[in-house]
Amino acid sequence: MNARFITGAAYTATALAITIATGIPAAAHGPTETVTPHFEKAIPNIPGKTMKVVIVDYPPGGASVPHSHADSSFIFAHVLSGEIESKVNDGPTQTYRAGESWYEPPASRHLVSRNASKTKPARLLAVFVLDSDEKTLTTPIK
Repeated sequence: MNARFITGAAYTATALAITIATGIPAAAHGPTETVTPHFEKAIPNIPGKTMKVVIVDYPPGGASVPHSHADSSFIFAHVLSGEIESKVNDGPTQTYRAGESWYEPPASRHLVSRNASKTKPARLLAVFVLDSDEKTLTTPIK
């Protein structure tokens, strides 16, 4: 899988996620955020891989529980609005603002994922490229 394909696919998925509503209802994902599935499609030129796109909405002060990602999942994250604080694996906690992006390598541990604001909501687009047989995107860390 080359980086040019992943980047192009992520930007394509971003455009599709913003313009296409699939009608799948939002689902509670943790104590305070809401995750809404927006797009899922097998990648035809990479057998056994699928792209899944979700929107994560954080209320003011909202946060996800620490979690790990599927062993096969490469993740592209893009802040749509507000500010998100994120800590992946042993990296530093970083704040990303609307329009900024980052990636997470396969089998990442997402130790911090939260709205940086106590007064304004935040919204995050997450694009997962993972093995097609993976059903669980995140698993809480105990």
